[in-house]
Amino acid sequence: MRLNDFQFLAFGAIRAQRMRSFLTALGIAVGIAAVVLLTSIGEGIHRFVLAEFTQFGTNIIGIQPGKSSTHGGSAGVFGSVRPLTVSDGEALRQIPYVTAMVPMVQGNAEVEAGGKTRRTTVYGTNGDFPGAFTIRIGTGTFLPANDAGGAERALAVLGSKLRQELFASSSPLGERIRIGGARFLVVGVMESKGQVLGFDLDDTVYIPVARSLELFNRNGVMEVHLAYNAGAPVAEIIAASKRILTARHGTEDFTVTTQQQMLDVLGSVLDVLTFAVGALGGISLLVGAVGILTIMTIAVTERTGEIGLLRALGATRGQILVLFLGEAVVLAALGGLAGLIAGAGGGQLLHLALPALPVQTPWVYVAAAEAIAAVIGLLAGVLPARRAAGLDPVVALRAE
Repeated sequence: MRLNDFQFLAFGAIRAQRMRSFLTALGIAVGIAAVVLLTSIGEGIHRFVLAEFTQFGTNIIGIQPGKSSTHGGSAGVFGSVRPLTVSDGEALRQIPYVTAMVPMVQGNAEVEAGGKTRRTTVYGTNGDFPGAFTIRIGTGTFLPANDAGGAERALAVLGSKLRQELFASSSPLGERIRIGGARFLVVGVMESKGQVLGFDLDDTVYIPVARSLELFNRNGVMEVHLAYNAGAPVAEIIAASKRILTARHGTEDFTVTTQQQMLDVLGSVLDVLTFAVGALGGISLLVGAVGILTIMTIAVTERTGEIGLLRALGATRGQILVLFLGEAVVLAALGGLAGLIAGAGGGQLLHLALPALPVQTPWVYVAAAEAIAAVIGLLAGVLPARRAAGLDPVVALRAE
């Protein structure tokens, strides 16, 4: 049997039963469209979260007080945790490749200005903060950089939203505000940053870390961030940080985490999310596979006489097997192609209708989905094709 004969018989059978072929391909198309659409949403969320997380830079190491790992037994007095201090951070600043040291204290307090009061997030930090986290000043200046005396001054920098709420269109520079009852001088306003992972960075106020420790009655900072040069040996910076802090504290009572480690964990979680939503769409593919199996089984029964005639004309069992497998694969591939177009187009339409919803079609998943559609057609057609190939020619001709 020549290739042209295979094509004529396979496509002829599909055209002869147009409605049945359409419904069979539709089952696969719906499954592929569901996979592509859901994975597009999952991949869009994946990229959106990573972009939000990395906009502050990736060359950052975070150090928190307390050890994250747990060991057996009680360490007694040696298990106590010393707070991280600004002086600890200044010691870490001397590590080679470190370009900025940012201590952080976070709390919530009422901010009052001109008879208006607003409860907002207060960050205690230092002058390295904008450079380390790529945040810009809108007007005025930020807190003093590396100035021990100036760091204790009652200065404040407002987020753009807080500035709008308290001062409307007037300039807040040089004005006095109260934060938690203490007076502060406004020296700057930050550029708008918007919301990042649910946190409104515009509804904030920044004050010197020493003042924030007094305001929130703390004896240590919540975290110290170290920014380092791109391409620097991160392992050496981490080792030096641990060595310095262990010498100062007498024990390793702190946790060092790189930005890349956090990104790796976040990325793995988001990968699982993308895979999970794709697997949900895969359920529809399973339904489509059952549809192909059913239709091909019916086709073998209806075409028993045709099979007997082909065998009588010299077609081998292998050729009959390939013929029916080819029909199943063609139906699945056509349905898969239609599903890809519907899924990718549906994703773009969904993004146009809901611009806030990130949609990104992962073409690796698209190619995999089309390959899976063909494989489904192949597997679903195996049993009917084997049954067709195994028919006795004489018996099959009698069925005619």
